[in-house]
Amino acid sequence: MSATSHRRIVIGDVHGHYQGLMQLLDAVSPTAEDKIYFLGDLIDRGPQSSQVVDFVKENSYPCLLGNHEHMLIKILTDKNASTPSVQGWLYSGGQATLASYKDGKIPPEHLEWFQSLPLYIDLGDIFLVHAGIDPAKTIEEQKAEQFCWIRDKFHSIQKPYFSDKVIIVGHTITFTFPGIAPGKIARGAGWLDLDTGAYHPRSGWLSAFDVTNRLVYQANMFKPSVRTLPLEEASAKVNVTSLKVNRNSSKLWA
Repeated sequence: MSATSHRRIVIGDVHGHYQGLMQLLDAVSPTAEDKIYFLGDLIDRGPQSSQVVDFVKENSYPCLLGNHEHMLIKILTDKNASTPSVQGWLYSGGQATLASYKDGKIPPEHLEWFQSLPLYIDLGDIFLVHAGIDPAKTIEEQKAEQFCWIRDKFHSIQKPYFSDKVIIVGHTITFTFPGIAPGKIARGAGWLDLDTGAYHPRSGWLSAFDVTNRLVYQANMFKPSVRTLPLEEASAKVNVTSLKVNRNSSKLWA
């Protein structure tokens, strides 16, 4: 354990897997002094989105706006939302989210909470953002479209965006990078990706990164398996020159 008074724990995309999140936190065993952060995409795909939101909200854990929360807000607040947009969200896991709420209705307090979520959290030596950063823009020029949705343009950077901090993201399932095995954390130039595909049957791993001690905690959503590994063992470097992300499955990517 580090000599510091608390650990900083960053948790990847939960996607409605409340029971798995509880297993993961049992492994992490956070104390009252530890700081826990969520990278967004608490909802959709898994069966218990409402429970995940209740848990994070009631514990006042800092959480980012993910692209799935971004979609939900647009659908629920835009009276002119197109049918394809609504169907796209439902197909991307929104149906499971609605089913997790009583009578399929998302309460106003949850919608207001989603709307309050920040696009990024700057902790000095680490920078938390759901999807990434457009390397051609300053932080002030970025919008939700970059922070919540960007992929290749960010992952392909060959030098760190920041000289003094590491960017930690979720959003892109790590096994979709060339040469990255299911369950591995992906490393790039100045960034780490913690979305190890909790909802996806090819992986099932939900990951938490103990920044303080450089440890990765993981729980599997489909089998009773929990593990703790040093970051160096739990991660693999992305080969930028062969970065060809497979987007053939919209269900995988939205």
